[in-house]
Amino acid sequence: MSSASSASSTPAVAVLGTGLMGSGMARSLLRAGLPVRVWNRTPAKAQALADDGATVHTAADEAVRGADVVLTALNDGPSVAAALSAASPGLHPGQLWLQTATVGPDATLELAARAAELGVVYFDAPVLGTRQPAEEGKLTVFVSGPPEARERLAPVLDAIGRRTVWVSHDPGGASRLKLVANTWVINLVGAVAECLGLAEGLQVDPRLFLDAIAGGPLDTAYLHTKAAAVLTGDLTPSFALSTALKDTRLILEAAQQAGVRLDLTAASAERFTRAEAAGHGDEDMIASYFAGRAER
Repeated sequence: MSSASSASSTPAVAVLGTGLMGSGMARSLLRAGLPVRVWNRTPAKAQALADDGATVHTAADEAVRGADVVLTALNDGPSVAAALSAASPGLHPGQLWLQTATVGPDATLELAARAAELGVVYFDAPVLGTRQPAEEGKLTVFVSGPPEARERLAPVLDAIGRRTVWVSHDPGGASRLKLVANTWVINLVGAVAECLGLAEGLQVDPRLFLDAIAGGPLDTAYLHTKAAAVLTGDLTPSFALSTALKDTRLILEAAQQAGVRLDLTAASAERFTRAEAAGHGDEDMIASYFAGRAER
């Protein structure tokens, strides 16, 4: 943690959005000794954090009033914008806003413009990681924002992440990097799903495949984690399939604007869409495995 005054080393943080990621980050902030206020559109999700020491608010403007940092962890651009509008009566000039949701470059610039109107200092800060890293304070945080406010933000970044990657001074750079990183994750999940599906179709024990590549240059811990979810039937989401589909669409939109063709990602979007239509949207994104069955 960077050296700072006593007040700035323990900033009060208002967390808007306490789903899988927001609740995990809130708990990491509390473990670091930071005062945390929480708000969620569905109050019960926020109330669950009371036992961890968070102050629960039923109104977004109450949650942010007097906080040093506002952290948004919602699903998409429209939900972030709606939360900001609800919170705006409680915001004050110079307040830091750490926007951690994956909303895409276009929405990021729109939110930055709204922040400027309200006089708050905007940080484009999408996070790389899922539920467990959020709970453990081990996320990777991509950040674009003004360097003069970094020291004030450092205690929050240190609490939620194992690593902070400063991308640029202006908003948008971090969101673009996040889309690149998510492209890797999304297509890797698709590869795991297809390998397991083909093993099933060819009557190959999937554990033989996992053992065959274990410890070699083709191995990855992610493969074993996601394969275990399918093989045990425990599809409790660490990253929900519907959220992965939202991110995939953001990637494809950005790629189209940039004149880049992403064949694998387009196929992943189709697979996620089929799985969501089959009722797997609230499960972990590896539930795209079941989209292969729908084709038979």
